[in-house]
Amino acid sequence: MKEFSHKTKDIKGLIFINLSRFLFFFLLLILFLLLLKIAIEGLPVISWEFLSESPRNNMTEGGIWPAIFGTIAVTLIMILLAVPLGVSSAIYLNEYAKDTFLTRLIRTAVNNLAGIPSIVFGLFGLGFFILFVGKNIDEVLATGLLFGQPALLWASSTLAILVLPIIIVSTSEALNSVPKSHRDAAYGLGATKWQTIRNVVLPQARPGILTGTILAISRGAGETAPILFLGAAFFLPNLPVVDICIGDYCITLINPAEQFMYLAYHIFILATQSSNPTKTLPIQYGATLVLIVLTFLLNITAIIFRYRFRKAIGRN
Repeated sequence: MKEFSHKTKDIKGLIFINLSRFLFFFLLLILFLLLLKIAIEGLPVISWEFLSESPRNNMTEGGIWPAIFGTIAVTLIMILLAVPLGVSSAIYLNEYAKDTFLTRLIRTAVNNLAGIPSIVFGLFGLGFFILFVGKNIDEVLATGLLFGQPALLWASSTLAILVLPIIIVSTSEALNSVPKSHRDAAYGLGATKWQTIRNVVLPQARPGILTGTILAISRGAGETAPILFLGAAFFLPNLPVVDICIGDYCITLINPAEQFMYLAYHIFILATQSSNPTKTLPIQYGATLVLIVLTFLLNITAIIFRYRFRKAIGRN
């Protein structure tokens, strides 16, 4: 009887393993076919002119350089805003905050924020950043309508809030993975709490923090809904930059108060609002391929840093 029971369990386990393996390879096949389709249709369009020129002739000709620049600018500002805030919040919640009802409520709220539809964040950004923060800044500084309008800064800030739960949760998991004995050893040597966090905990948690950054880049760079109300332009051949000159020396910087083009939004417009969607179809595939490659390059940069941190920890 026991042998029959064991055989039944073995058969069920074998079925489950094979079913899981089949579903994994099936999903992998779908992903491969999707990427292959995009590559086949998009590669013939890719050229230096396509990557470096502005769109023209009702966006049926020319390139996508303003959309590439806008995507990179928004993503970089998003990272600069989200990573320090998210990492700092996770450090406080894990290392300093006491385990109270309020702390548990905050952790639950952070986890729930990750499941809110992105369009809700877009509406929040419109109401809070533009209509409240921006309008009040304009009134205080008497700048007219400079900050109280859709702009690159508000789009980046909204995306930063969108990816904040990902960074906080991944950083918290990375901090919790550091053994308590390492903290106790540092305290035993006379280190303060901040010295322990800075010199013991954070170096070991950096790979996990960078994992959260990678996920945040992937989520933020591909979002379209949040930026619909926050500065993404239908057609804007000029880059959102400003020249700052001191004497004869000039430097070009990103202008956060300007509107911008965005790759995901550009693809959406070409597919839904173009006067000739069939003619713009190759451009859609080309822009999609560029967006995938751009996201991959941003991710691979973070992966390289994560690998180096892990290697450094291994040597120590």
